Amino acid sequence: MKTLAELNGTQWVGSAELWLDPLGDNVVQSDCTVSVDGNVVRYTWSHEGKAHQGSLTVREDGAEFSDSWHQPEPMKCIRVAGAWGIFQLQGEYGADLDWRWRTALCFREPTQQLVLQMTNVAPWGEEARAVRMTCARQ
Repeated sequence: MKTLAELNGTQWVGSAELWLDPLGDNVVQSDCTVSVDGNVVRYTWSHEGKAHQGSLTVREDGAEFSDSWHQPEPMKCIRVAGAWGIFQLQGEYGADLDWRWRTALCFREPTQQLVLQMTNVAPWGEEARAVRMTCARQ
């Protein structure tokens, strides 16, 4: 699968990984779901026993991203030109700090898994893993 249209109407279940420590050494895991409805990718996950959900509304010129845990107000994102996978998006957050949030949706052909991955990008260019959801089709 190489396009969002090919995923329309699908539902996925799997495992979410969340990295909170600055060095990216410690991961917190939870169950997760991902679903695709038209141009909207929705997901659920949990942290410390509390359920959370997020969405990416994808358009030709970019997307809007929101998540109940850390991004309740929609963040405008642009598409990363020439990126591999189904799509990659990038948005800026933080009051005048130039921190970036990159999100990628990929389909692992060998294992038939959908992967939603989110990465923090510091103003000096260093990337740190934040979230990875690896799911099988339901």
